[in-house]
Amino acid sequence: MNKLDFMTTELNRLKSEGLYNAIRVLESPQGSWLKIGGKSVLNLCSNNYLGLADHPKLVEAAKETLDEYGVGPGAVRSIAGTMALHKELEESLAKFKEVEATLGLQSGFVANQAVIPPIQADGIFTDALNHASIIDGVRLTKSQRFIYEHNNVEDLAIQLDKGKDLKRKLIITDGVFSMDGDIAPLDGIAKLATEYDALLMVDDAHGEGVLGDHGRGIVNHFKLNSDQVDIEIGTLSKALGVVGGYVAGKQVLRDFLEQKARPFLFSSAVTPPDVAAAIAAVKILENDDSLVKKLWDNARYFQGAMKDIGFDTGKTQTPITPVMIGDAKTSSEFSKELLKEGIFAMSLGFPTVPKNQARIRVMLSAAHSKEDLDFGIQKFEMIGKKLNLI
Repeated sequence: MNKLDFMTTELNRLKSEGLYNAIRVLESPQGSWLKIGGKSVLNLCSNNYLGLADHPKLVEAAKETLDEYGVGPGAVRSIAGTMALHKELEESLAKFKEVEATLGLQSGFVANQAVIPPIQADGIFTDALNHASIIDGVRLTKSQRFIYEHNNVEDLAIQLDKGKDLKRKLIITDGVFSMDGDIAPLDGIAKLATEYDALLMVDDAHGEGVLGDHGRGIVNHFKLNSDQVDIEIGTLSKALGVVGGYVAGKQVLRDFLEQKARPFLFSSAVTPPDVAAAIAAVKILENDDSLVKKLWDNARYFQGAMKDIGFDTGKTQTPITPVMIGDAKTSSEFSKELLKEGIFAMSLGFPTVPKNQARIRVMLSAAHSKEDLDFGIQKFEMIGKKLNLI
């Protein structure tokens, strides 16, 4: 027997259960429409919430920076030095997020792993549906773990009471949960953090550019601040349209992580062109909230039409739109039928979502026109009837 046969066995199982992820190859920039296999298809898969991934101002900023700073940072910032451009981005993000300081990192995923281990919490209190990057960050610690029921403030209080005698406590939650589109009750969680003298950390990957004034995120949405929410994890890779991540909060948090965060200390920084594009994206959001408003208008229009047709869009409170199918094989077939009809929308099944809760997750964008949405609604209705789902 070949020692890699177990891999083949597992791949065959995934395919038979409709859980195999066939990653599509894109032949164009991220936008409202894409080219896949030479065919133009409506893009309902991307986290490019505001359509900034191919925005002319971001592209121009990246081009200009190539001439000034080159392609790469050379090495880790703590050894090779920090480019002025990286400092400029961190300062612009701090101003935008209304905090004292930020620290840039390679991705939002990495940012969670940069923060959680060095805190060395005695107890970590984490939402049952937190993102994989949070789960992995927690696994890197020796902390006692308390998992509370999803978005259940009462159960969080019960868990905090169990660990009330622990010295250093850390509560962690996603801001917007990416599979269902629901929002963490951050105001209630913040009250408990104060009551139990716990640090509070929120991963705002899907809240930035979506929630709050000009898309400042979930902390702004609930009118909280860095005295109540100690740590915000941000990403440049979704609404801001680029790539990278960061941590936002008090200056002491930034100073601490600059000395202690392993991804910062042992991995090179985001490339100069990406940094310049991110700075341009922040400027756009600061100066104009029209893209945020367009995103929400599109969400209300699409979700309303899908419900009228008879689809179940779950418990979303944001532009993330899960079209609930249930059976993974049926959901996978739905996705394949959509692509045949000119729509790129992937099926998500276990373990990304719970068993028997497979869905087509539609990611809406400010880049979509009403005509784009009508096209998508029409095709969803046609295929839904074909598969006897509506």
